Amino acid sequence: MNPILSNCTSLARRHFFRECQLGVGKMALASLLTSATSQSSRAAVPVAETSLIPRQPHYGSKAKAVIHLFMAGAPSQLDLFDYKPKLAQFEGKPIPPEVIGGQRYAFIRPDANCLGPQFKFAKHGESGAELSEMLPHLAKIVDDIAIVKSVHTDQFNHAPAQIFFNTGFSQPGRPCLGSWVTYGLGSEADDLPAFVVMSTGSGVSGGAANWSSGFLPTVFSGVRLRNQGDPILDVSSPAGIDARLQRESLDLIGTLNRRRLELEGDPEIATRIASYEMAYRLQTSAPELMDLKSESKETLEMYGCNPDVPSFARACLLARRMIERGVRFVNIYNEGWDAHSDVVGNLKNNCGKTDQASAALVTDLKRRGLLDETLVVWGGEFGRTPMVENNTALGRSLGRDHHPQAYTMWMAGGGIRRGVVYGSTDDLGFHVVDNPVHIHDLQATILHLLGFDHERLTYFHAGRQFRLTDVHGHVVHDILA
Repeated sequence: MNPILSNCTSLARRHFFRECQLGVGKMALASLLTSATSQSSRAAVPVAETSLIPRQPHYGSKAKAVIHLFMAGAPSQLDLFDYKPKLAQFEGKPIPPEVIGGQRYAFIRPDANCLGPQFKFAKHGESGAELSEMLPHLAKIVDDIAIVKSVHTDQFNHAPAQIFFNTGFSQPGRPCLGSWVTYGLGSEADDLPAFVVMSTGSGVSGGAANWSSGFLPTVFSGVRLRNQGDPILDVSSPAGIDARLQRESLDLIGTLNRRRLELEGDPEIATRIASYEMAYRLQTSAPELMDLKSESKETLEMYGCNPDVPSFARACLLARRMIERGVRFVNIYNEGWDAHSDVVGNLKNNCGKTDQASAALVTDLKRRGLLDETLVVWGGEFGRTPMVENNTALGRSLGRDHHPQAYTMWMAGGGIRRGVVYGSTDDLGFHVVDNPVHIHDLQATILHLLGFDHERLTYFHAGRQFRLTDVHGHVVHDILA
């Protein structure tokens, strides 16, 4: 053993961490990065509760992995997907009282004037799906996706709605979708986390609650990767720490943790053991993942990706590389769609950043033979109102407020029917009138495609069994291949 460590066996772990200050150790404690636990720890606690070893779902699955493109802030479905000519006819007129009912909004009056579609629409592909001119790249692959126009949610503010979409509950504390998936399936990634999160904007309203494991063991939490520089802070060893010292340090820490695990059987100790080992492997795997030099010029151009500049396009390309390496669930949050003012400028900006890369991701997965087993999900936490938001006190004009009653998402791959448009809204785009799809229905459908009965994928906590969909949710069979 290295002389520096020869007398460390009698030290308490807390003292050891304080004295050595290893970058990998600090990073592991802070992020609790995940992987399969060691054989000895598996013997001490239930495998299903602490390990990311691959497991079989309830039945044969279509999808093996998920890439969730979360458009945080809520895109305007009325200007991108759900064309309403009658809304244009009502522009400048109050929405009829019988349509709005008793609905109240945060920033507009119930009798606010209607705002018609702000862009031209056209039909595309064999499916004849209507899309806005703001989505020229998606239009090219419209026959590879399913567009769901009848999504609705219970929440009308950003943070609760984002958390609700991800966890099935409007308050922090429940496991997110990615955590349920990795809890159920484990991971096929040896050197990368099972569940990865990236952000390409200024921040997510719901914060880390969106990718938290909640009351599940933290081995199933999402791991945040940065889109530039070191993918994870403190992943590099400090000056003066060579490979031998680091390996021996981790071995000693592992021995101490395994002894404590044998005494207490706490799954969080098993998570800690796995965290250190994953951190050690990430020192090699993470930089390799982020280096896009091996990608062809044609691929980079297809995504619209400058490999040296952080962007949504770069994140999408990284997501494909992660799926190839066995990562089970990838969340990409693209914030900035909250168009309370200037909905036209907002959509031009955000579609310019995301449309090409979103379509390229589907195309790239398809040509590599990965689309059939990778589910791609695109959409936000709710929709936007048919009524205009004009508020001189807040400096807002020609925007749209939050609208939970009806909005649009699209899905592709992983067992989803291609070239289908599902559900519809009324003539003004206010209410769902055909084939409503609640957030719990989407969650149930995603789990179904991964091979799970959403009513049986449960975890015992606080005296009862919990599940992602609570006591709700129905699989949307009509959009399945």
